[in-house]
Amino acid sequence: MSTPSQPNRAELTRRSVLRAGAGLALGAGALGAATGSAVADTRTPGAGLAPRAQTGAALCDTPGDSASAQGLGSGDLGIPYFREHDGSWGYVFGDSWANQAQRDPYLGSPVMLNQANFDNTGGSPISFTWAMPTGGQANQMFDYRHQTDNGHGWEFSRIPNDCIEFGGRTYIQYTSVATWGPPAGYDGSLMSGVAYSDNGGVTWTDYPYHWPGDTQGTNQSMYGMWSFAGIDPDGWLYIFSKRWNGTHNNTADGGAIQLFRIWPDDFRAGNFGAQQNWAFFNGSWQWTTEAAPSIILSGNNIGEFSVKRINGTYCMSYFDVTDYSICTRTAPRPDAVWTAPKPQVVGNNALPPSHWGKPQLPFLYGGYIHPGSRSATSLTLIVSQWNGQQGQSPYRVLQYDGINP
Repeated sequence: MSTPSQPNRAELTRRSVLRAGAGLALGAGALGAATGSAVADTRTPGAGLAPRAQTGAALCDTPGDSASAQGLGSGDLGIPYFREHDGSWGYVFGDSWANQAQRDPYLGSPVMLNQANFDNTGGSPISFTWAMPTGGQANQMFDYRHQTDNGHGWEFSRIPNDCIEFGGRTYIQYTSVATWGPPAGYDGSLMSGVAYSDNGGVTWTDYPYHWPGDTQGTNQSMYGMWSFAGIDPDGWLYIFSKRWNGTHNNTADGGAIQLFRIWPDDFRAGNFGAQQNWAFFNGSWQWTTEAAPSIILSGNNIGEFSVKRINGTYCMSYFDVTDYSICTRTAPRPDAVWTAPKPQVVGNNALPPSHWGKPQLPFLYGGYIHPGSRSATSLTLIVSQWNGQQGQSPYRVLQYDGINP
């Protein structure tokens, strides 16, 4: 594994430009201000009441936490997935650092921490029990170098968008970022790709096919960011995808999301051309290989997003950059009509009225659905936060339970 180079400190503000007015939610700008926390159950023991949910428990960047014990002091995303080969849970982080309260040493991206058991009641927060590679401290999983040309063009970092495991193989879809400060109307990506592991995440291989991005000549590719909704009872693997907007500053994003599906064996073989597309074609919506996927949702600009099938209901969450909130939606099927967006965790709960009473988290982003969530009306969301301060520990992730989409 190559040793990742230290990123340029000037580039570390990649999530600072959320939208004009984001600072309204912040007083002094400190991470802890106006955020949620793990809620202790102070009721009489033995009363027979269910544990109260986590409402912003920090999972890293806290002295003495389980992440630092595994060598990760500060990181973002924390994308959860089920490790079916051993029944445990994995959490895939983006840019990560070994120490809290400073930016050195830089671990890289992606980085994975694992958990033996997940409490979906919210009675106890997520606690990490080992890191990848197994038996060692947290480290970058992919073998590539930062801020150089690894054979595809100059790239800054490879950021994970989602992870899934089935049939004994683990998959991560990622975006290779060429620049965190693209001009207006450009997404700043190099390419997107899928890497796989046949040993539970210890070593990774990149599929040879990559979806070209901005600096490879395809600006605003709808295959920039993926979310694996999972294998449906009908046997298909359903995948949602959108333009890369990990910068949260892609002015051409438009919130557009598309849907396609592929047979799991074809996906494993890297036969990505075998996908079927959900498209409005010849006057009707249909699954087809004769047309590209149609846009199924659009509107506000969207950053990170997540779609998971929870107890038979498809649940979606995403960072609404324009609304400055983590929103959720649901549908009975991937290709059915989705409910209206519902803000769940907000950057500012004073305005607009749809934010009143919601948990407030300044400089929020991400918002990944835990596939082990208790039910489709009681989701666990993993939300990221950037502290907005140069020269301080940059990122952390927080847990919110009991979210009703």
